Amino acid sequence: MKLLLASQSPRRKELLSSLGFTFEVVKIDCEEIVPEHIQVGESAAYLSELKANAFRSLEDGEVLLTADTVVAIDNQFLGKPQDEEDAKKMLRLLSGKIHQVYTGITIKTTEKTITKTDVAEVEFDDLTDNEIEYYIRQYQPFDKAGSYGIQEWLGMAKIKRLNGSFYTIMGLPTHLVYKILKEI
Repeated sequence: MKLLLASQSPRRKELLSSLGFTFEVVKIDCEEIVPEHIQVGESAAYLSELKANAFRSLEDGEVLLTADTVVAIDNQFLGKPQDEEDAKKMLRLLSGKIHQVYTGITIKTTEKTITKTDVAEVEFDDLTDNEIEYYIRQYQPFDKAGSYGIQEWLGMAKIKRLNGSFYTIMGLPTHLVYKILKEI
């Protein structure tokens, strides 16, 4: 089996490697637009499968893994921030509240496509403007859905509670990936 990871995320590369898998990183050019009729909870799986279907035809023995993470609060989708002001706005919205993190994965072979979503709930403590500015200045969370990485300072200092997989929040539900890849 030749495993192909279609992600530029250093976190996904680290997690998949830590699971003990050898893989090759591939690039997929795909416009990630979620149609309006797709519910927030289904959007991560939709985007993951969209990426998998945009990849070239697989050869025998190849297994493609794609993933997408979506942060949502009150049914509002929070993608990657466009700039510093957008990041501040998102973090203020998450401050002192519970939100959901959905990570969808698609594992595709020449014979089948398996798409799954895992969800975790995260509760932030209140964030001050100084804490938000410090975090953005130090960690530049512009490549992260919801403007934060749970494995960074904000996750360590300001998350009161989480319900679900830490790794789903990081961007790869490792328990699902491991189970499906072992079955394949």
